[in-house]
Amino acid sequence: MTLDELEIGKTAVITKVGGEGVLRYRLLDMGIIPKTKVTLVKRAPMGDPIELRLRGYTLTLRIEDAKKIEVTEEVAE
Repeated sequence: MTLDELEIGKTAVITKVGGEGVLRYRLLDMGIIPKTKVTLVKRAPMGDPIELRLRGYTLTLRIEDAKKIEVTEEVAE
């Protein structure tokens, strides 16, 4: 699944960061790298952008960019 498909309040682990060139480097520079846990905090009223919590900070990301990030949802134990 991709990051834009994650439900509010759910946590997932990034498995792959797609995109090309400058976009990919920008995502990596923001801390969106494989094996990082991310939680979807909320969506804007029109659905775009989304607010994420990762590495101790909050990040707002456009849906278009979130579609390029593959994640695996964490299973509650």
